[in-house]
This record gives sequence, structure tokens and C-alpha cells, in this order.
Amino acid sequence: MKATTLRIFLSVHTWVGLVSGMFLFIAFYAGAISVFVHELQGWERPAQTALSRAEGINASQALLDRVLREHPKTAEGLTLVLPGEHGPRPSAYWYDASVGAQRKFVMDDAGAVQQLPGRGGFVEFIYDLHFTAGLPRTVGLYVFGVVCILYGLALVSGVVIYAPAFLKDLFALRAGSNVKRFWQDAHNVVGVLSLPFHVIFAWSGAVLTIGFVMLAPFQFLVFENKLLTVLEADFELAPHVEPAGIAKPMLSVAELVRRADLALPGLATESLFYHDAGDANVQVTAYGALPQRTLNGFGGVALNGATGEVIKALGPKDFPPGMAMLRGLQTLHYGNFGGFAVKWLYFLLGLMGAFLFYSGNLLWIEARRKRRQIPQPRRTRFVAGLTIGVCLGSVAGISAVFLVAALAPRVTIATGYFCVFFAALLWAFVRPPARAAHELLWLCAALTLAIPVAGWLGSGEHVFAAFWDGHWHRALIDATAIAMALAFWRMAVATLRRSRNGDPNSLWAMH
Repeated sequence: MKATTLRIFLSVHTWVGLVSGMFLFIAFYAGAISVFVHELQGWERPAQTALSRAEGINASQALLDRVLREHPKTAEGLTLVLPGEHGPRPSAYWYDASVGAQRKFVMDDAGAVQQLPGRGGFVEFIYDLHFTAGLPRTVGLYVFGVVCILYGLALVSGVVIYAPAFLKDLFALRAGSNVKRFWQDAHNVVGVLSLPFHVIFAWSGAVLTIGFVMLAPFQFLVFENKLLTVLEADFELAPHVEPAGIAKPMLSVAELVRRADLALPGLATESLFYHDAGDANVQVTAYGALPQRTLNGFGGVALNGATGEVIKALGPKDFPPGMAMLRGLQTLHYGNFGGFAVKWLYFLLGLMGAFLFYSGNLLWIEARRKRRQIPQPRRTRFVAGLTIGVCLGSVAGISAVFLVAALAPRVTIATGYFCVFFAALLWAFVRPPARAAHELLWLCAALTLAIPVAGWLGSGEHVFAAFWDGHWHRALIDATAIAMALAFWRMAVATLRRSRNGDPNSLWAMH
């Protein structure tokens, strides 16, 4: 390859990575944690005794009846989530189109219905942070769609640059006095070894965020505004039926679940979506797990909620191409296959991805510093502060989210995160980079180490009691937090050692 062509790819890789790197750091770090979205549910509260299947069905029926009676508008479209993987108690969700927000309904111990924000919990906040980096949800989704496209471009250009030395330097980690070379080796090794997963994340991330925008040229220029109509049947389990305008009693939750199980043997129903509840044409769609040795392990059954007639039943192997592709991309993106082994793999890949973008920015800073003088260019100083503040601020902010959820339930989760995030960002610009990095890493270590303490105070169960009582989710969360706090501590110590013993003409020197 010509030297000029290689320089072009290097420039593309550098600037695309620099622009999207900090967004992607937040996405990967938050995504690594949100892999365990179900396990995190209820971490901050005392452990609830799981209901039996029959008790869960009865509790779900009671919640459904109360919600429809007290909030009639929810009959337009209400999702009932049964107890199980999504939590030990039933919940219901309704999208209020008048205000553009989702509502969540649960029953308290006294049997009264409580209405909560649909995405108000700390788990939902971390999950949304993965897709939005803290921007308003709609804006953040579109921004991340563009970032994912840039991410794919950075992957392609990185492969082109590294391909000539692929076998020679694949496992090279040359530690020594040349710190830049060591970081370059680590960046290359992590990037190449995890390349297949990064390709999946970039592709699926773009499709899941701005998929419909990507279809716009075909919709308007090729298919004369008819493409979405053609694809509609390929992305829906069963077409919507207009309401008859005649009231009719619905079958019970237990009966609908039974009929769904009969229509699709092996289906473990997790949720029921009610469309036009109480109408003669009420349509209920049951979704649940149905492993069939396919990437997508979910099936669905659409029924008439009044008569129990099966409208359509689809197992994973029967999904139309569009639905199969979309479900497959979702499964690949979230790691919803292979059980805990894949979840832990995705967790580690998420942390490695965060390291990849953090190290990419550090390499840019190191390549542009002045080597014969202590004062450094203003732009280099700015990028260093931005990298430290955004990356370490998001880490500290996410740890703070756990503390707020467990110790200050009346404080808005977003308030706790953004207070820590912007304070860290400001600190990174006020302090010299080396001092800011060292101090913010200590902050990350302290806040992360406080997670099991906050969980103990909030739930009344410390990590050892959780192990003893068999509450494995809480025990593993606390143990992982302790391990990550130790990692941040070691990074803080290494940063301090580098600032004292490294090149004095560096941004990372302790001046």
C-alpha cells in the first residue's frame, strides 16, 4: 500500500476515533454493567421472596384488573410483565402518547397501585446511558447511531493500518521505558482480538438506534414511500385488528398463558401485551423464552383475548426474515444467549472496549506533545482534560448511581450521576492532567468500593450474608464492585508512579 494511502487511513482512524471515542467509552462501560440488567433488579432493596408460578399469575391478574379499572386509557396498549427473570413481582407498562412518556404500575404491600416513571430506576438509567451517554433520550439515540457509523469506519481504517504487521505484532506487549509503545501495543492487541465483537456492536448499534433513518433513502427514493408498509408484516407478530366497539370480558391471565403454552409448546411466557383491552377484538400477544438452538431464543403467540382463539404462533425458527434479523441483532448486541458464561464474556469485552477508546485518546495526546519543553500545546491540554473528565467522570458517576439508589431513594438518579460527572469534568480542567487523573481514579475507587457498603445499608444484607443465604446476584454484584475498586486503586498508584518517574516533558508528569 502506498505511503500516502496509509497516511489517509491513519488520519481517518485518528480523527474518527477521537470524535467518537469518549461517547463510546461511556457506551461500553455502561453497557458492560447493563449486561446484568436482570441481576441488578432489586439490588438496592431487601430481597423479596420469589412467588410460585401460580402466585405470580394471581398477582399479575390482580395488578391488571386494578390498572385497567383505575386507568382506563391504558386499555389502548398495556404490557403486563409476569414475575420471574424481570423481577419477583409483576409490573405493567403503558406509553402515554399525550406526554410522550412511559408509565410503570406496581402494587404495594397493601394492594394499592403505584404509578412510577417507566424508566426511573437506577438500572434503567445505566441502560439508557449505554445508548445516550446522558443526552436526552431521543437526541442521544440519533447521536449514537451516527457514532456507531463512525465507529465502524474507525474499525475498518484500523484494520487497514494494522494488517501489514498483524502476525508479527499481534501478541507484542513491549514493556519498558517507551510507555507510548506499550500503550500502542495494548491498544492494537485489544482491538484486533476483540474485532469480531466490535463489528457486531457497531453494526447492531447503528441498526437498533437509527435503523429507520438508514431506510429513508429506500423508502422515499426507491419504493415510492411504500417500503415501511411492505416491511410492516415482516416485523410484527400479527397485524393489528381495529376495535369492534363492543365490550366483552377477557379471559384470565392464567387461561391466556395456558393457551399460549398449548399453541407453542415449551414457551415460558414472560409478558402479555394487551391491545384494546376489554373490547371484543382485544388482541393479546404472549412473549417468552423458547430455546430452539437458534440465536434468537424468544417466541410469541397472538391470541384474541376474549375468545382465546390463536391468531398466530411463532417460534424462533419460524420468524420471518426481517424479525429474525432484528431479534438476532438484539441478541448479539445484548449477549442474551449462552447464559452466564456469555454475560461475563460481554462484561469483559465491554471493559476492554472502554480501554480501547481511552487508550486511543492517550496515544493521540502522546503523539502531539512537545518532547523538549514542559509547557504543552493548548489543544493537547484540552483533549487530555476532556478525556480524563469524561471517561473517569462517567465511571465515578455510574458508581454514584448505585449509592443514590440504595441510600437516597428520594434523590433523582440522574441528579446523582450528573453532579459527580460534571464535578469530575470541571476538576479535570482545573487540575494538571497527571494530578487530575490520579485524584479521579482515587474517586472512582472510593465510590466503587462504597457500592457493597451502600447495598448492605439499603438491603440489610452484606456480601458475606448474601453468599450464605444463596442470594447470588447481590453477592456477585458486591464482589465485582470490590474487585473493580481494587483495579481503580492500582491504576491510581500506577498513574502516580508514572507522573513521578516518567518523562518530565509530558502532560503526565507531576509538575
